[in-house]
Amino acid sequence: MFVMRRARIEDVPTLLKLARMVHFINLPADKDIISDKIQRSRESFGRAAAIAGGQSLAESKRTTESSEQRAESANGKRSGGGGAGRRSVETGIAAVTSRSDLFMFVLEDVDSGGVLGTSQIIAHMGGPGAPNVSLHLSTKEMFSTSLQFGTKHVVAKLVLDESGPTEIGGLILQPSYRGHKLKLGRFLSLVRFHAMGLYRPLFSDRVLAEMMAPITLDGRSTLWEYLGRRFINLSYTEADRFCQYSKEFMTSLLPREEIYLTLLPPEARAVVGQVGPETVPARRMLEKLGFAYLDKIDPFDGGPHLEAKTDEITIVRNTRTLELGEAASAAACDGHGIVSVIDADGEFRSLETAYCEERGVVRVMKQAMKAIRIEPGARVGLTPIAAPNGGSQKRTRGGASVNGKAPKGARGGKTKRSRKAATATDIGGAGGEA
Repeated sequence: MFVMRRARIEDVPTLLKLARMVHFINLPADKDIISDKIQRSRESFGRAAAIAGGQSLAESKRTTESSEQRAESANGKRSGGGGAGRRSVETGIAAVTSRSDLFMFVLEDVDSGGVLGTSQIIAHMGGPGAPNVSLHLSTKEMFSTSLQFGTKHVVAKLVLDESGPTEIGGLILQPSYRGHKLKLGRFLSLVRFHAMGLYRPLFSDRVLAEMMAPITLDGRSTLWEYLGRRFINLSYTEADRFCQYSKEFMTSLLPREEIYLTLLPPEARAVVGQVGPETVPARRMLEKLGFAYLDKIDPFDGGPHLEAKTDEITIVRNTRTLELGEAASAAACDGHGIVSVIDADGEFRSLETAYCEERGVVRVMKQAMKAIRIEPGARVGLTPIAAPNGGSQKRTRGGASVNGKAPKGARGGKTKRSRKAATATDIGGAGGEA
């Protein structure tokens, strides 16, 4: 059995190994940055617990800020003061995410206790003074009356988005579990939308997924070599890495004027707005959930940015909270979905399981209750989804949506450059969102 939970500091060695398999901007192979992310995630899940407990967004922030201050004070005393208890990374991507809730999930094998994969949500990516950077593509037409023919050109223009959309990314699954019959990569992806539905006030009205463009076998970006590097004299890997500490170099050195992509060689133009073969399932799954390509690409590798309105994402829309009833038999369970629980300290646990629901009460089998450590009477999150074997989920019955909308039957049915993560109906690896 496999359970999704929040990341813990003891997961750092395993997460570091996973990070070394890829070059995701949201999962760098850096022990300190990963540790910092886990701490931020712990605080964010604490806010989620406050929301689940009925607090307003403002109240949840005050509650967790008080606990953070107590923790920092204790750290300062233990380290002899001097600010040693502060987080080490305060600029670049880390600075952006430190002002935002960040949720880091890990997939655990209940039998072995081993961590098999991870995924993330950045509640608000960027903001005033720290924009999210992309290139917007448009087409220009020119015509010569004397020659009686014209041309079309695709132009790219720098976009600095300070609206702070929610971003999904950092998804990776250990290679030996890719293609698993339980579609563990799908679970790593969908649990994020499940969390958005449960703790909706913490997230933006728009969700961004930065998909990975095709990368060469030696880890280079063709677009970066022919475009980005002409303005920023760093290798693709160096520039990607430097984003962890500062994004200023991008906004200062990339031109604000329109760039005619016609000037690039065919091999560079060919990757613009495209994804690699391993990322195609990820893109398809996100599009089924309501994501769309709006002609924005990554300025590093040219991968497409997909966007969706949060409340129109099917998984978010169909997520509810219900009371847990007594254990059910396998024969009684006629639905399949994600079931989760969060305690007062923000300890989050979820799993994909069979369930049955009646009159606002959901029941699961005894082993599922044991896996996520819940007892009858607890409030749990529920998102109906299709079973991994292709079976259909049961229609939802009764109860109000967590988003304040009437529940609907779930329909349908992920890290970037090499910096993006994969998510798909049968995804189990790297290669999809940032």
